[in-house]
Amino acid sequence: MIKVLLVDDEELIRFGLRAVLDAQPDLEVVGEAADGAEALGLVRSLRPDVVLMDVRMPGLDGLAATRAILRGTDAPPKILVVTTFEADDYVYEALRAGADGFLLKRSRPAEVVQAVRLVAAGESLLFPAAIRRLAAARAGRDADGGAVARAGLTGREGEVLRLMARGLSNAEIGERLHLGVQTVKTHVSAVLGKLGARDRTQAVIAAYESGFVTPAPDGTADRG
Repeated sequence: MIKVLLVDDEELIRFGLRAVLDAQPDLEVVGEAADGAEALGLVRSLRPDVVLMDVRMPGLDGLAATRAILRGTDAPPKILVVTTFEADDYVYEALRAGADGFLLKRSRPAEVVQAVRLVAAGESLLFPAAIRRLAAARAGRDADGGAVARAGLTGREGEVLRLMARGLSNAEIGERLHLGVQTVKTHVSAVLGKLGARDRTQAVIAAYESGFVTPAPDGTADRG
């Protein structure tokens, strides 16, 4: 069972998300919070697997709460940021804060369910517009390309990292490279370990900073 915590200052949004998620046999909403401060306490007491975190809330907003949860919690939950616009500045800042993915408020119920399951399984959700913003802001900051160059990635691991930077899931990477999902997971784990990245999102940031990947015209990742 995947335990989910809902964090949003709008009660109607929480009600709708709870109805969608509780209808699934493998998902359970274990709590709700109306602001970031309340969310911090519930994360510690309820230990959810996934947090759906609104970014724009009064008081302690979703970005500050995300940072606090990731810094101050042993075995922190996966954090799925809920946003209205995929190109919102908050989306980029949430990437830097360590969020595991993004969910648009206009998403269909099936997309919400899939998103929760994906991040719970260790995937990340990166929208093309968010990747464009990330690439523009961070590309080439690591002037000598050191982070990736020093990591000693194999050719296959480099291919996997490039596809991760395009926002592909493990299953999609497997289809593209003709590999089993478990094999892809092994490569992803190796990439994270060699880069010293906490998760897939941080690995993608390292790839852009080093110039290992560059943004394609459609906002996905091209070879660096």
